[in-house]
Amino acid sequence: MPPAFQPPYAVPVPGAVQKDGETLPHRHFRFADKLVDHPENIHTLWDMYLNGYKLAGDRPFMGTRRMENGVAKEYVWQSHPEVRKRIENYGKGLIELGLKRQQALGVYAVNRPEWTMTELASYRQAFIIVALYDTLGAEAMEYIVNQVDMEVIVLSADKLDNITKLKAQLPSIKTIIVMDDSIPQASKESAEATGLKVYTFREVEALGAPITEETELATADDIATICYTSGTTGVPKGVVLTQSSSVAAISGIAAVGDKGTFALITHEDTYISYLPLAHVFERAAQGIHLYKGAAIGYYQGDTLKLLDDIAELKPTVFCSVPRLFNRIYDKVLSGVKAKGGVSAMLFNSAFAAKKASLNKTVNHWLWDRVVFAGIRQKLGGRIRFILSGSAPVSPDVMDFMRICFSAKVFEGYGQTENYCGGCLTISDDNTSGVVGVPFPCSEIKLVDVPEMEYHATDKPYSRGEICIRGFSTMREYYKSPEKTAETIDADGWLHTGDIGMFDSANRVVIIDRLKNIFKLSQGEYIAPEKIEGVYQKHELVAQAYVYGDSMQASLVGVIVPDKDSFKKAFPNTENPYESEEVKKELLKALNAYGKQNDLKGFEQIRAVHLTSEEFSVENDLLTPTFKLKRETAKKVYQSQIEAMYATLSNGRAFN
Repeated sequence: MPPAFQPPYAVPVPGAVQKDGETLPHRHFRFADKLVDHPENIHTLWDMYLNGYKLAGDRPFMGTRRMENGVAKEYVWQSHPEVRKRIENYGKGLIELGLKRQQALGVYAVNRPEWTMTELASYRQAFIIVALYDTLGAEAMEYIVNQVDMEVIVLSADKLDNITKLKAQLPSIKTIIVMDDSIPQASKESAEATGLKVYTFREVEALGAPITEETELATADDIATICYTSGTTGVPKGVVLTQSSSVAAISGIAAVGDKGTFALITHEDTYISYLPLAHVFERAAQGIHLYKGAAIGYYQGDTLKLLDDIAELKPTVFCSVPRLFNRIYDKVLSGVKAKGGVSAMLFNSAFAAKKASLNKTVNHWLWDRVVFAGIRQKLGGRIRFILSGSAPVSPDVMDFMRICFSAKVFEGYGQTENYCGGCLTISDDNTSGVVGVPFPCSEIKLVDVPEMEYHATDKPYSRGEICIRGFSTMREYYKSPEKTAETIDADGWLHTGDIGMFDSANRVVIIDRLKNIFKLSQGEYIAPEKIEGVYQKHELVAQAYVYGDSMQASLVGVIVPDKDSFKKAFPNTENPYESEEVKKELLKALNAYGKQNDLKGFEQIRAVHLTSEEFSVENDLLTPTFKLKRETAKKVYQSQIEAMYATLSNGRAFN
């Protein structure tokens, strides 16, 4: 390990974990310094914003693209003083409309300045931000709005009709605030016809502008947000995060930046905001930039145009998810392959040379100028560091980003339930496949999972379920004490459901998932039993095993066909279980059937292996109660799974 990160950034903590009255072995680590709650005089998110406001002065704060005949032009900026005045007037305007302390305020839009201003006004006035987003579906949105008794929703004009159509199911909603300066007349009239009062964002600011009386500030214990997880089965869960817990996570990022174990963010940085503000990853990312007084440029709202926005903005910081990194990776390497010849040979030589030195530096005096300068321009050419979160990213892609963009690349790990405050990788540690050491606001331990053969006493490295305790942990699941008790134990430990390992440097490595729910590389949650249940209803299928690698974007499946139906469907095919044409036809049939049964695109398998051997208790693929033993199935079909993913990566998948 290079000297730069030899100090014990993660140190062992004495103690033991109790479960059902029994002391269980575990490994327990925290950041080397004492746990960080919040800096001096910083207790709420509004305090954090004011800190950034003082640091920034008159510098640009919020930027959006100027549009001319539908074409995006340069970024136009509002300064920190301009925005602060708008936030304060807007918050008072919301009070004038009847919104009270600790009352839910819905936000339904893609990232834009009005989203952040609504958020900051809520932190000042102690409203509770509750984000709504399309992928939740109408049923989940109805559940959320009614559970929190939401009366006011702030939304973009294109979302107004959606709420109007649902008004009969949303009796608590009284007021709609449209972020745009103009509202389509037909949409406004339809909304008002249902009894809704409709205002523009600017009109609410105008309501608050004459008010001079100041209201009570938010406190550290006030709820800042209820962030609903999309889930995969049943209704979504509302994660209750206080002002204090949110501050703790952001302060943790700042603390490691100040210490030099993470990138130092300053008021001279520029951040591109495009990851959904409905989720805590982007809230934490924006939060640290707000705290440091940096500039925030917003994307146009279309991820297909994101690289164009980045090229124009030229950000210094880029936070993203594996899906985009994978797209950049594929695009660059396919371009190199297409050029071939001397150009490809030069790229490969430069890439190999930099990779050989990654344990020392991400820079090279020659190759950065001769080979990688053009690639760096794809992210604007000014990127200082990149942060990946939301789902695991392939080590190959991590190395690629470091090499081609000559930037430090960090990976974070956390959950909605602790405001992302789990782990961060360490500056100058270019080891891929690890998620680093605990946030300064968190402690982490591994607890035995004997049924999966993971133990804290495993050699050479401890393994077990990752449990996190600290200042950023949620207060509860909203109105769900049973689910809260299932997730947070009596000692305050958040049980993540992820299986981890502490390596030789006390870094956390994610190696498995406790529950049969997992993420694909783009961050989509998958419940394989639900998908298998759908496929197994198809006449051609007797049994199904759906598998997803968290570093892959697609699912694959092992199918045991129904012998009689299969024989009738493919009567003249020699060895149908091996036939590529049969697999292609079966995939088409299953995907069509899945679509009819409301499976989303990412829930459909994209490659299939056929076997005539049924899953049974005798061959150890089923439990005595006839449930699929997933860990065993993964081991049995490992080579077939690898072959299916190889097929997908080679572009020969059957759709």
